[in-house]
Amino acid sequence: MALMEILEFPDPRLRTVAKPVEAFDEALSALVRDMLETMYDEKGIGLAATQVNVHQQVLVMDTSDSRESPRVFINPRLLVADGVQTYEEGCLSVPGIYANVERAEQVRVEARDVEGERFEVELEGLDAVCLQHEMDHLQGKLFVDYLSPLKRQMVRKKLEKARRQAMPAGSQA
Repeated sequence: MALMEILEFPDPRLRTVAKPVEAFDEALSALVRDMLETMYDEKGIGLAATQVNVHQQVLVMDTSDSRESPRVFINPRLLVADGVQTYEEGCLSVPGIYANVERAEQVRVEARDVEGERFEVELEGLDAVCLQHEMDHLQGKLFVDYLSPLKRQMVRKKLEKARRQAMPAGSQA
């Protein structure tokens, strides 16, 4: 297993629309293992393949307190979305930034597992938010897209400033 580099906003590769997975093979299993390891290492609750510069419809998540209940959704498709909830979201691709986003309260999704077996599941609350957030990544959308243009620009400037401050003296971007 290996840790993967997470792309950060405003990297244009985060805007790539992911393609459906066609081969359910060892390479896919390795990708899922590496994504889970990366998500856990970064203390995240979800990660989409787009965020690690792999443009396939793969997402992983684990909202459990124990961090021992990973879920894998391949080629996910939203079947039903009901209700409305507002949740403060963050994102591994937008580090240190949190904002309230309105999403469906309950969802029903169809997906495949790592072996290619089709399944359906109903999710609500944080699980529903996480799934919708990660599915957005597969469509090239970020949670900051739900913010006003002014707030989105403020986020961009804050992240650019943090990156500049993190660079060693004498280096250039």
